[in-house]
Amino acid sequence: MDERPNGDAADDAPMNLLIVDDDRPFQQRLARAMEKRGFQTETADGVREALDKVRIQPPDYAVVDMRLGDGSGLDVVEAIRGSRPDARIVILTGYGNIATAVTAVKLGAIDYLAKPADADDILAALTRTGEEKAAPPENPMSADRVRWEHIQRVYELCDRNVSETARRLNMHRRTLQRILAKRAPR
Repeated sequence: MDERPNGDAADDAPMNLLIVDDDRPFQQRLARAMEKRGFQTETADGVREALDKVRIQPPDYAVVDMRLGDGSGLDVVEAIRGSRPDARIVILTGYGNIATAVTAVKLGAIDYLAKPADADDILAALTRTGEEKAAPPENPMSADRVRWEHIQRVYELCDRNVSETARRLNMHRRTLQRILAKRAPR
């Protein structure tokens, strides 16, 4: 008898997993890895394509990148929750940000993983039961690294405009220029 990753006996229907990521090579590697783990995968490169697939067949599971070329992965999370409240959704992001993690969980994501996440981490997040807690990361980012990542993200969102970024971060323009000129802390 087949078992689902969470240990339940498999129904006749395969476990449908929707992977939404605009990083095509990563998306395809993850799809192959998850198929080896028993999932039937669908992929989408952006919000619009993902929403179309959700309308046709809401997935049992989903792995959704936070930032997509045509919008926010949070829109996909919301659509999946609206059409399939029991779906298990994991958000992936290259930008660790507590505010967006909280928003993702409020919208129905069950976990929030920083990229690069491997297939085993994603499988563990998708199949973790409510009473299990995620293990703490082995190499967490330092506070300086988190700050630097946040500054880089705001800088990119401001189309690399130093003055606008400094205004939004409430810091002096020259201080920001010095930070941007340095390498990322470890």
